[in-house]
Amino acid sequence: MAKDYQQITRDISEFTRELGKLAPDAMKGFYGLAKSASADGQIDKKTKEMIALAIGVTQRCDGCIGFHVKALKDLGATREEIAEVMAMCVYMGGGPALMYAADALRAYDQFSNA
Repeated sequence: MAKDYQQITRDISEFTRELGKLAPDAMKGFYGLAKSASADGQIDKKTKEMIALAIGVTQRCDGCIGFHVKALKDLGATREEIAEVMAMCVYMGGGPALMYAADALRAYDQFSNA
């Protein structure tokens, strides 16, 4: 069965909100780190999101793929740019990375058709 990355991100968002109620300090810390690390600096936000996507693919994290592809789509990344980054993931991560690299393109298509 094909993964639905829009649903995956909705489900995760629902339960991270719940976690935020139960462990607010930890979640504030996490989101503060995410905001700071991904902000434009010497490296632009789009490049940082590409790095995050690559890590998500090589770590086999469906949620990471969904959230970072969505962010990249919102930042104007093209399917071709994502494919090029995915080629690096396959180069560095082999067959398992290829499976998740294909999923990253599936996620891009799903967020493009939303």
